[in-house]
Amino acid sequence: MKKWKWYLTAFLCFCMVFGFLSPANAKTDNDEAAYVDVSVATLWTEPNIARDIDSPSLSNPVDMWKWTKSMTYEEKLWLVGNLETQALYGMKVTILEKRGDWAKVVVHGQPTPRHPLGYPGWMPIRQLTKGKVFAQFQAKPFAQVTSPTAWLYKDPKGNHKFMEISFNTRLPVVHSTKNAVKVMTPSDGAKWLKKEDVQIFRTEADIPSPTGEDLVNTAKQFLGLPYLWAGTSGFGFDCSGFTHTIYKAHGITIPRDSSVQAQFGIPVPESELQPGDLLFFAYNNGKGRIHHVGMYIGNGKMIHSPNSSTTVRIDDYRAPGYGEEFAGARRYIQK
Repeated sequence: MKKWKWYLTAFLCFCMVFGFLSPANAKTDNDEAAYVDVSVATLWTEPNIARDIDSPSLSNPVDMWKWTKSMTYEEKLWLVGNLETQALYGMKVTILEKRGDWAKVVVHGQPTPRHPLGYPGWMPIRQLTKGKVFAQFQAKPFAQVTSPTAWLYKDPKGNHKFMEISFNTRLPVVHSTKNAVKVMTPSDGAKWLKKEDVQIFRTEADIPSPTGEDLVNTAKQFLGLPYLWAGTSGFGFDCSGFTHTIYKAHGITIPRDSSVQAQFGIPVPESELQPGDLLFFAYNNGKGRIHHVGMYIGNGKMIHSPNSSTTVRIDDYRAPGYGEEFAGARRYIQK
């Protein structure tokens, strides 16, 4: 068993021991499985609280660039506390509840103490599909998007665009040619991806174990990408969505939120930091609640997605504003 699986098992056991995973939270016969049917689904704390400016993120298809680029700083700041997380095209969710045109779901593969199945939140029902045919392809090898974003095409030559999708999106492979990969989509049949934008794996366990440098190089692809609260995609990340997604793309599942990421992995003394280690920051001079995470890249620097006013960037982790709040480091890969 890969070492990351031991971490996830330990995390789930911790949640059960401390009562986070109660029988009341467990899946019932009334819960429904579904798949995300848009490039990026944004989950909200409650249904029907979105503003008019959020419309591009609520439709099917979505227009993520139109949404993120249309917001002012103040409008982005409003999202803080109103969004939960995001889910990528083809991700499996479990529907817990429906209220009008909205569904409360949990996103599989995003561990949290809040629910045993995954990360919870509300999203428009129109962005979900039962995906009965798609479900039959889940045991197939998958193509994982390795570019920050990539286009799905209607044809193998890439002449007719279908949808722009995110880094770390995984779609079952139907067929492969020299330059393109035919993949199955949740509700629109087979489409094509350029081979240069993906890697193909038989299972998640076949993703090579990364070095710290591998993680850092992947993270650096997103330098300059504007921050988005709750973001987990190549269209925008929050701090923990960034670290969670970079690790996930390398086959390592870590908790979704920084406060929980700080509880697992291996504690690392500051004098022994290595690239790929996660750095945590807390209120009350590093002794209070964890509120931020970055990835160490060496030479006293970290790459991170700081806040709604800026972008993915590199900073000295001991610089004013960070140094006094440093709360320790964790390692999720075997050195």
